[in-house]
Amino acid sequence: MTLLEAHNITKRFGGLVAVNDLSLSVSEGEILGMIGPNGAGKTTAFNMISGYYQPNEGRVIFDGKDITGLRPDQVCKLGLARTFQVVKPFPQLSVLDNVLVGAYNRTNDKQEAQQKAREILDFLGMGNMTEQLAGGLSVAGRKRLEIAKVLATGPKMILLDEAMAGLRPIETDEIIELVRQISQQGVALLLVEHVMKVIMSLADRIVVIHHGEKIAEGEPQAVVQDKAVIDAYLGEEVANVAG
Repeated sequence: MTLLEAHNITKRFGGLVAVNDLSLSVSEGEILGMIGPNGAGKTTAFNMISGYYQPNEGRVIFDGKDITGLRPDQVCKLGLARTFQVVKPFPQLSVLDNVLVGAYNRTNDKQEAQQKAREILDFLGMGNMTEQLAGGLSVAGRKRLEIAKVLATGPKMILLDEAMAGLRPIETDEIIELVRQISQQGVALLLVEHVMKVIMSLADRIVVIHHGEKIAEGEPQAVVQDKAVIDAYLGEEVANVAG
């Protein structure tokens, strides 16, 4: 069953068309990868889907509901949550309190929220960091905390915006495994990444955008051999490695 549908969404900033007539869909439990060069419009698409930008044209449907124009908090309440490319924890709050912010999206009961937050931190391997200030975390720790905050909202679907950027290879492998486990719990994901190892390891399908427009869509092995994708983004050497 289709969970998310973006129909012909377009976003203009003055005379600049950042995303033009983009359509995509994600099924329940599916991982859809989105790739493209810097400035292609990937984060703008995320912002339209999650309510941070209102499309100039087009509609966004989530779980059978038209969410076009809803505020981000309203979208999150419906079960569509997102991470951010530049992680910004509440630095003066503890790791636990950061996750509680997300947990209160589903409950006003403090004990229930704390239990949920602790379960998620345990799942992410951060159970021994609950009282640590978020501002003191490493890059990898902040990335995990970003995922923890999103999971705490109780999502049906997560938009992951470069959740593994800046990580060492072993840290990337660990997050890949965590994302797999999240997917196995029935959560759908739309994943933006520049690390092709991540996309090829996780995505069921890939959408490629360039200059704000979709230029390819399909199974990973087919997409990375597409000439338009190679010319616009991957290059022959990367395509050969990915393929």
